[in-house]
Amino acid sequence: MCEEIELRAGYLTDKSLGSIYLGGGTPSLLKFTELEQILKTIRKYFNFDQTAEITLEANPDDISLENIKEWKALGVNRFSVGLQSFKKEDLKWMNRAHQVEDGYASIALLKSQGISNISVDLIYGLPELSDKDWEEHLQNVMELQVPHISSYCLTVEPKTALNKLVRNKTLSPADEEAQERQFLMMSEILCENGFQHYEISNFALPEKKAVHNSNYWRGEHYMGIGPSAHSFDGKSRRWNVANNQVYMNNIGKNDNWFETEMLSEKEKWNEYILTGLRTSWGISLEHLKTFNFFDEQKKNEINKMIDEGLALILSDHIILTKKGMLQADALAANLFV
Repeated sequence: MCEEIELRAGYLTDKSLGSIYLGGGTPSLLKFTELEQILKTIRKYFNFDQTAEITLEANPDDISLENIKEWKALGVNRFSVGLQSFKKEDLKWMNRAHQVEDGYASIALLKSQGISNISVDLIYGLPELSDKDWEEHLQNVMELQVPHISSYCLTVEPKTALNKLVRNKTLSPADEEAQERQFLMMSEILCENGFQHYEISNFALPEKKAVHNSNYWRGEHYMGIGPSAHSFDGKSRRWNVANNQVYMNNIGKNDNWFETEMLSEKEKWNEYILTGLRTSWGISLEHLKTFNFFDEQKKNEINKMIDEGLALILSDHIILTKKGMLQADALAANLFV
């Protein structure tokens, strides 16, 4: 990974970084010296100071007093903790290593060391998750007094063990109506308690939105390092191979460890629609007018969304309502070129 950083130091023209995200895997498993080496290599080619958001994803069972002190010494100032659930049956079903008590303890330990910028992950829409259970999960996470919550609906992806269980009827598929109810419950309860629903799956107290993830949704440029990592420079997208061995064997020797795609105007339009509609700031009508695709058919689609109560226009921006958020992908597809 450090070799990739050195090879690609010229990818981002702006050398001043506003955020670094250590995640997309389990970086809390890395030794102090390994994380230190990665951050030192980044610092060799890029500039960032104490104001930069540096997030580390961590499992509750990896969060110890010793680890927190080491992570803080490296400059990590934000933690994303994968709690997932407050129900032991759910954690067992999801094959999580930690216990419910570990989740509570990990947050308390972070706070005891002066860490206040904490995000936690929750999952809803599980087959056996009742509305009552879900409401209790939301109450539990608010009692932890964390400023950021990321909550995702369970999806059954093809070629996964979960998909096999559903196909073999070992497990009941998730109830779509229950998933919709739990999404709306979550939004209502969290917003009533001071959280801003600023992206379909993300909630934050004022001034606590994730800087790094918000930049993805705003179309800012970024560089991803490591197997499966994606990058965007405004003109093209690039992604590394998922296979660890192929990545390690080929990096620095040939181009067989990544692929690149130049973005057409059509793809830029579609990506702007897809990411922007997921957010509380929506998509700018003024920006849409800079494309040649903003025709009568697209205007009619937008008006239809508004008439059906799925979207509204605020300060020249199209913003989805809660009802619209439930259909975000389909609504975005209707506007695609």
